[in-house]
Amino acid sequence: MTQDLALYIHWPFCESKCPYCDFNSHVAEAVDQDRWRAALLSEMAHYAQETSGRKLTSIFFGGGTPSLMVPDTVTALIFAAAGHWQAAEDIEITLEANPSSAERGRFAAYRAAGVNRLSLGVQSLDNEALTFLGRRHDAAQARDAMAAAREIFSRVSFDFIYARPGQTADAWRRELTDALSMAGDHLSVYQLTIEPGTPFFRDDVPATDEDTGTALFEATQEILASAGLPAYEISNHARPGFESRHNLTYWRGGDYVGIGPGAHGRLAGDDGFNATHQIHDPARWLDQVEATGHGTGKRRRLSGRERAEEMVMTGLRLGEGLDVARLEATTGVTLPALVDPHMFGQVCDGGFLVDAAGRLTATAAGRLRLNAILAALLVPEAG
Repeated sequence: MTQDLALYIHWPFCESKCPYCDFNSHVAEAVDQDRWRAALLSEMAHYAQETSGRKLTSIFFGGGTPSLMVPDTVTALIFAAAGHWQAAEDIEITLEANPSSAERGRFAAYRAAGVNRLSLGVQSLDNEALTFLGRRHDAAQARDAMAAAREIFSRVSFDFIYARPGQTADAWRRELTDALSMAGDHLSVYQLTIEPGTPFFRDDVPATDEDTGTALFEATQEILASAGLPAYEISNHARPGFESRHNLTYWRGGDYVGIGPGAHGRLAGDDGFNATHQIHDPARWLDQVEATGHGTGKRRRLSGRERAEEMVMTGLRLGEGLDVARLEATTGVTLPALVDPHMFGQVCDGGFLVDAAGRLTATAAGRLRLNAILAALLVPEAG
């Protein structure tokens, strides 16, 4: 196999659990960094055996809070990855970080380790909102971290959360405009959702109503597009050429290895498409890796149709849309075989999707209703 490959590395630990977060993150009083480093290296080696010869185009350290990893661990993982695969000359290596002073002090060491893109979890520049979101930094620390990140890294992304209870479009416009004065070339802006199992869900924190959410979304698109950061994905904005190459691998239906507790992967091989799922619980994952060399909890063969449906769902999130020819070349499944023809005609005629020049693209109106469109559009496999 010679196709490109991305690598995701999950670090599951945080200093505290944010009340809105449903990611696989855990608070631990102490972490044995040497033991965890060895386990991640072992699982990486396991997956490298079946993907040898691939070109590695990106590495993404996610979590959790990867900036709680000691720099030596980051160095070791990047070095090992470069030995297992053919690293692209322009490989993108991203690490997620929080703006606290302790983590900010490690930025230079991460850059020296090979990280060339930092994703900073700012979330808000309003102290009251940061307290509500359970963040451990204040607005001043966020501003300091944003400035430090831009001094050290050539590529920086900042995360923000909007559609908080009671937030108005005018307030969000002011906050986002303020952020733009310090932002770099990439912003990820997410509407707050109240997910089952989170403290916000338990405490009945109200979700923003649909009309307000739509107004906030439209304000986001307008402000960021005017500032030269158009949406290249529903929640992600970048100046041209500064899109997250790692995440584009996911959304375009590329292959990626996922290591660490709860990480997912998608791998095409001689036996077809495989979905990999690592053991979710960190302690169980660690024990399993030390016993067998990897912590894969489930590995499932995907049919060409299943992989094609995934590509439609992720491709329509992109500003560039779904490459229809690539869909068929990758999965062997045509677009007409996936969709209800009557519904396809309706959503195109209604101005929600555009089918032109070999691409299927969601319009602005379509992106607002994408989940409902996909549910109606994709039809069950016959038989």
